[in-house]
Amino acid sequence: MTLLFRRLRQTVPLALLLLAACGGGGGPGAVTPTAEGLARAQVDTLWFRAMREYRKGSWSKAATLFERVTLEVPAGDSLAIAANFYLAESYFGSRNQLQAARQFRKVSDDFPTSPLAAEALLRAGDAYADLWRRPELDDSYAQTAKATYQELLNRYPDAPPAARARMRIADLEEWFAVKEYKAAQYYLRLKAYDSAILYLKDIAATYPRASVTPTALLRLVDAYRSLGYAEDRRETCGYIRRFHPTTPGLEAACPAPRDSAAAP
Repeated sequence: MTLLFRRLRQTVPLALLLLAACGGGGGPGAVTPTAEGLARAQVDTLWFRAMREYRKGSWSKAATLFERVTLEVPAGDSLAIAANFYLAESYFGSRNQLQAARQFRKVSDDFPTSPLAAEALLRAGDAYADLWRRPELDDSYAQTAKATYQELLNRYPDAPPAARARMRIADLEEWFAVKEYKAAQYYLRLKAYDSAILYLKDIAATYPRASVTPTALLRLVDAYRSLGYAEDRRETCGYIRRFHPTTPGLEAACPAPRDSAAAP
């Protein structure tokens, strides 16, 4: 998951934000940027000051300036949408992920045709995912993150952020599998094999491509052996040989049948 957390810190490419701020691809409802309270030149100055503070990592100052921009231009203006997006990024940078998630959702939900809508939905998922720091902890926010990424895939399946959403889901599922494996290990230590088996079987069924799954299957074989479930053990060994034949420890846990070993 180290890779996931590195990805979560990545923001939308600057070129895309500049495109949005200039009105490119704004879609239906986009209007020519006009200042309601300040002259356009003053609004532009606010924007560039906000970007300068953002690049410096001065999240609080940047947030204040981006929020001011959103108040000085019409809500549907592409500059206002970009300012709302960077306001959310400023919240994320200041480690206020819940506020960031709400702000990203505002961009994606209020401006669904904006070039930033899909990216904002991705970043809302990132904000929730960033709140799950270790697999043994409660995964409620991670489940919300996964649902948000899935929503992105449903709403914008062909948008560039969709590819990144798929990678984020795969990374989360790695940790979901690890979480269940840790629970299974706990029950194995207590010799509560039936409870451990439930977790181990669920890992194989729900996260078949997770890196921990082959090891979980070997522990499932051990649990079946401890309970004397010979048929279940043989079936699981056959499954491992078929789908995870290079698993370390496979031959020790699942010795080849004698008639198979004697065959020419």
